[in-house]
Amino acid sequence: MVAARAETLVITADVWCPINCAAAADKPGILVELAQQIFAEAGITVEYQTVNWARAIHAVRQGRANALIGAGREDAPDFLFSASAPAISRTCFYVKPDSAWRYQGVDSLADVRLSVINGYSYGPDLDDYIRHHQHEPAKVQTAAGDRALATNVAKLLRGRVDVTLENSRVMASHLARRQPPAQLWQAGCRSPDLPIYLAFSPTLASSPRYVALFEAGLQRYRQNGRLQALLARYGVREDW
Repeated sequence: MVAARAETLVITADVWCPINCAAAADKPGILVELAQQIFAEAGITVEYQTVNWARAIHAVRQGRANALIGAGREDAPDFLFSASAPAISRTCFYVKPDSAWRYQGVDSLADVRLSVINGYSYGPDLDDYIRHHQHEPAKVQTAAGDRALATNVAKLLRGRVDVTLENSRVMASHLARRQPPAQLWQAGCRSPDLPIYLAFSPTLASSPRYVALFEAGLQRYRQNGRLQALLARYGVREDW
């Protein structure tokens, strides 16, 4: 008698710690562990893969992976999203400590060189600005690849850009691990904060079932305290 094949769900993204960290790490990330625990209760194994963000979106859209980690609705509007968001992303602007620049709306970006990451959505207003100036390196510079955040931080420290844009928790985690150490200042944040999700493939017939399982698990974990315990493991407050 042949044993039934185990069900495996593949989730993917670029490293965006603490939301999702290195795949081989003891702490692979909050949303990674959340997905692993929720789907394990349904007998489903979660396989976590890291690739750059643009490739991750493409893989999920084509059905070569099941879900994209940490996506906003603007990142992939055609994907399937749970009714409630497992996390909130606060996007902030970072400068060197000697900079006097502060973010005061999109118009305040006119006189600075801004670095961003290829394929990321930063909210409709900033996405429009980036799209409009994407071919003007004196306005916007885009980093790609597996080390895009590290590239943007290095460019900022070397004076090749004036401002870089990143999730506040991700930047704090990156700076805490960076060698050699570096200090950056937060020069304002985009408002409002944006919900982020585990976003499922629009191509795969299994996606609606996975969305329902994840949503039910998320609600259950919020009620029974398991989500709070997971956040505490990463040193994150409940209102993250």
